[in-house]
Amino acid sequence: MRTALCDTLGIEHPIVGFTPSEHVAAAISRAGGLGVLGCVRFNEAGELDAVLDWMDANTGGKPYGVDIVMPAKIPTEGTQVDLTKLIPDEHKTFVERTLRELGVPELPEDTAERAGVLGWLHSVARSHVEVALKHPIKLIANALGSPPVDVIEQAHAHGVPVAALAGKAEHARRHVHNGVDFVVAQGYEAGGHTGEIGSMVLLPEIVDAVDAPVLAAGGIGSGRQMAAALALGASGVWMGSVWLATEEYLQTMPSSAAMQTALVRATSSDTVRTRIYTGKPARLLKTRWTDAWAAPDAPEPLPMPLQNLLVSPAHNRLHEANDPGLVSMPAGQIIGRVDKIRPVAEIVAELVAGYEEALARLEKTR
Repeated sequence: MRTALCDTLGIEHPIVGFTPSEHVAAAISRAGGLGVLGCVRFNEAGELDAVLDWMDANTGGKPYGVDIVMPAKIPTEGTQVDLTKLIPDEHKTFVERTLRELGVPELPEDTAERAGVLGWLHSVARSHVEVALKHPIKLIANALGSPPVDVIEQAHAHGVPVAALAGKAEHARRHVHNGVDFVVAQGYEAGGHTGEIGSMVLLPEIVDAVDAPVLAAGGIGSGRQMAAALALGASGVWMGSVWLATEEYLQTMPSSAAMQTALVRATSSDTVRTRIYTGKPARLLKTRWTDAWAAPDAPEPLPMPLQNLLVSPAHNRLHEANDPGLVSMPAGQIIGRVDKIRPVAEIVAELVAGYEEALARLEKTR
């Protein structure tokens, strides 16, 4: 299982794995893929720098990348305190009432509460780029469209290619016009921020639309799905949700056992696409928390980054509640295939074996 992407990125398998966990990202790279660390959770440049130092020391010399978030529509800038003042009281009241009705306890006094994510801001994302380029990264990806042209030029000056996610062919053409090197065609099935076109339709549309390597994303969790993606013209795959159910994920997020329990229990029908997580459409696990926001009396979600700042304290409480029915987590429809917690290397080996089996089946049709 090898494509030109492997030579370009210096990897063994055309598997790019996105994850917010440095332990998972490093394990993907060590297993022969390209681990891509999501940086949006880092509000401070120094915090990201320390984690990338860890990546440098724990990838066994194998390549890795980073994913930043720079929305095409630049969100309101400001400090945590200043931006919080822009959140309407009715939204704050709704969140508090919902937590109370769901029976979510207050945080213990000694709990280290994580602040709202400011990584959606362009100023913070630019600092992520500057920090990342001080490390031997092999890819910078942007989860919400093309990075600004000067950021693309900055990456290229350091010899680092740039990838951007696209949910439409027109988005992909714009990315390539702006200088993006790889397009990630992310279908409707995908977890997190995603568009409205299914992968089977979207992928060949984007492959035909651009003269650049395309990675397939959304609904990929097996070797036969990888084979299908390559048959449709992809140079490799971009996977995210399957890595949430790994042993290594708990090394970064040790209190995520309830989330993993929810993933293992879930079917492919147990996700919902909503703006309640960040202010932009994103696919999440369907829980009593998402149901509450879908109720007739729920307010409209706020724009990015205000929505995330609004719900972040609630997410802290939901997380500490340790209740699989209250998890707030981006996840794609592919979680219906997740039935146990496994090490990353085992998943990669299964993907490769499944790909070979799919090719063998196809060979019999000739």
